[in-house]
Order: sequence, then structure tokens, then C-alpha cells
Amino acid sequence: MSSTKSTIIVAGGSGKRLGGPVPKQFQSVKGRPLLMWTIDAFHRYDAAMPLIVVLPKEHFEIWRALCMGHRFFIEHQVVAGGEQRYHSVKAGLEKVEGDGLVAVHDGVRPLVSTDLIGRCFDAAHQHGAAIPVVPVVPSVRETTADGSRALDRSRLLAVQTPQCFHADLLRKAFALPYDPAFTDEAAMVERLGVKVNLVEGEENNIKVTTAMDMKLAEIALG
Repeated sequence: MSSTKSTIIVAGGSGKRLGGPVPKQFQSVKGRPLLMWTIDAFHRYDAAMPLIVVLPKEHFEIWRALCMGHRFFIEHQVVAGGEQRYHSVKAGLEKVEGDGLVAVHDGVRPLVSTDLIGRCFDAAHQHGAAIPVVPVVPSVRETTADGSRALDRSRLLAVQTPQCFHADLLRKAFALPYDPAFTDEAAMVERLGVKVNLVEGEENNIKVTTAMDMKLAEIALG
């Protein structure tokens, strides 16, 4: 049984860590803005799927000009984001129609594969909520009142996007009062008592945050 699908692409960041004259989602990789590569990845997965792009209101004109300049005509709806990721995703979710499946993806993860998008949607269809994860590679430590302690990284996982959910489930999660502990949508859904299914992510599916990440994205996009 197939479900209707929608994707919310969150591109509300200012890109302070990356630096440069424009927000990181607009910085050029292989001749076009990073955000266009991300939108393209979801369009490749399903050309008919509604795409909702969340941007700061003050970036609307810049984005419109970039789309015209690059002749970027993939259909998408642009929505004004909020102060935190929570508020931005909530604004995007208000534009999602129906009770199918909805994915939430970082605008600066342009290397997500069609296969990974499909696996996350399929797992969400079956389980209600699904997120991609990868093993934590570096050694990690937790700060404590007495200093710090090593953590067993074999028990830790790094979370990626797209995070996929039944739309009605995500709406219920966003009816909860805002809590700073909600670092992603999965944490909100878990607050409802719903188990989140883990999907094997991809090492390549990096979030472009630093200048080095930008170089890696350039290489990966060939």
C-alpha cells in the first residue's frame, strides 16, 4: 500500500561556522547553490512529491533571484521559518496536506541518496517513525561534575536526516509545548511514547557545516 509523501527541507541557518558572504545553503557547490542540490535529490526520488522549503523571510528575495539566475525550475513551496528549528519545521508542517508520510531534511545535506530517502519513507510507512543513523567514529567523552569520562562509542549513533513520520503523528508531536530538549523531530515523537525505528544511514550524507565539509561535498558531487 502506498502513501502520499511530502518533504520539508529546512534551510533556516545563517551559516556562521562556514563563513562567507552568504548563508551556507546559498553558497555555490559545483556551480550552483547547495540548497538546489538538496532539492534536486528529493525531486529525483519522486518528481511529483510536494517539496516545502523553509527559509528565513529575509532570504526569500535572494532565493528567488538565485532560482532565476540558475534557471532552477523544480517546483517547491517556500515558507518563512522561525527562531529555532522547531518553529521552522512547524511552519513547514502547516503546509503539508493529508495524512500520508512526511520527511524532514536538512537543507545542507545535499548528498542524500535516492536509496536512503526510499528506505526512510518505507520504514516510516511500516513503523510510524524512522530516522537514519550511522556509527560514531571518533572517541567521545561526557563532561561530568568531576571532569569528564569516556563513553562506549559502540553504543552511540549519530543521527542524520531525512527523518520520516506519519504526518498525523508528527502533527501530534508539534502540539506539545516547545521544549529546548527537542533537538530534532524524533525526540518530539518519542515524547509521545512512540518508538522511533532506526534505518542504516550513509557516511556520505554529511551536513555541510564547515569549509572542509564544503570541499568534501564538491568532491562527492563530482
